[in-house]
Amino acid sequence: MYDEPLSTIHFRVDAPLDLKALFYIPSFHQEKHGMGRMDPGVSLYSRKILIEAKSPDILPEWCRFIRGAVDSEDLPLSISREKPQDTVLVGKMRKALTRKVINHLSKMMKKDTDKYRDEFYKEYSYFLKEGVCQDPESMQPLSKLLYFETNKGLGGELVSLDEYVSRCPPEQKEIYYLFAPTRELALQSPYMEGFAKSKREVIFIYSAIDDFVMANLKSFEGRDLVSADRSNVDLPKSDEEDSDKDGKDDKDDDTSSSSGSSKLSKEEATEFCGWFQVTLSDKVSQCKTTTRLSSSPAVVTDNESGALRRMMRMVETSEGGTSSSAMPLPKQTVEINPDHEIIVGIHKLKGTDPVLAKVLAEQVLDNCLVAAGLLDDGRSMLPRLNDIMLCVVKSSVDKDTDNTASSSEEQGEKIEGVDTSSDEEGDKVEEGDKGETSSTDGKDK
Repeated sequence: MYDEPLSTIHFRVDAPLDLKALFYIPSFHQEKHGMGRMDPGVSLYSRKILIEAKSPDILPEWCRFIRGAVDSEDLPLSISREKPQDTVLVGKMRKALTRKVINHLSKMMKKDTDKYRDEFYKEYSYFLKEGVCQDPESMQPLSKLLYFETNKGLGGELVSLDEYVSRCPPEQKEIYYLFAPTRELALQSPYMEGFAKSKREVIFIYSAIDDFVMANLKSFEGRDLVSADRSNVDLPKSDEEDSDKDGKDDKDDDTSSSSGSSKLSKEEATEFCGWFQVTLSDKVSQCKTTTRLSSSPAVVTDNESGALRRMMRMVETSEGGTSSSAMPLPKQTVEINPDHEIIVGIHKLKGTDPVLAKVLAEQVLDNCLVAAGLLDDGRSMLPRLNDIMLCVVKSSVDKDTDNTASSSEEQGEKIEGVDTSSDEEGDKVEEGDKGETSSTDGKDK
């Protein structure tokens, strides 16, 4: 390499093997901008004699960015001296060298955090995440080297999983994460509403490799990694919610009985869930109510990963498949917010205008799929959106027409009333003038 190394690993051990190693971490890697996959960069020596250049057996594949050399006098060689003979001994060497690399990175992370986070992790985070997915033996120590964004930090501010755990309340037994294309979309996701109310920290992941990391890691320091779109997420209720709920129970009952439009009762919500599931039986497997939503009408839960679906679609396309052969979207579990105005409105419409109610229910489901990243092609919504907009335009035009007609009638009535009053006043004035004239005439006489 022709650049200055970002870090150097130089060590010698005598047990369990005699090893002398000199490793370099370059300041950048070549797997960018469409370049091909890098070859291993560590060569194997025995008694200062080159045995294998760029050996693929010395370090795991995720360490292919490392350059250097390893020399061992304990390595038995074959007759041709072109390959090491004892594969078990090579496996022990591989474990020892990998452990040294991870320990070196851990020390860099603790002693020179800024350099590790801003230089090394920014350049080589993909390799560490690949190691978590491909190297089960190094999965847990590698997970301590990862950084992520969270909802409680600023944009671009990274925290490690250890820092996340240290900030968790004692009663929290899970680590929550949410997959989204960007931070802005993650903060606006309906799945974040419950976490915002309970003030729980959520890790944001933005790429498919991060989704694979969470799926393979499964747990960290005894805490399960749970996606925010799971239905079994256990979020505590805040004290403000409890007090507001106790204080508003009577008011809500009075309001619902008088207006009937604030929220659905338990019986109405159960009826709506049954209607929603039957109406969209080809797309919905279960519909139930939830209290985790505040400003969103519904969400889908327990769904498969949107990143995994996109990855599988890319694989099928590369293998010669077509979009018609892609995996069909399975039936979804939908959780509705019975207090939302859209749900209340659809509940009313299903009795008065069932066709419009079905169209709105389909749009609510598609909105949920968009929020979950599961909608394969958003163009399928365009005809329905056009119909909904046409209904809105027609209703608003009809209201404007009715308002204009009623206002013109009122103005006509007022105009007629003004003319009549003016005529009467004129008659009174004329009669008064006549009386005065007659009185003056009498005086003259």
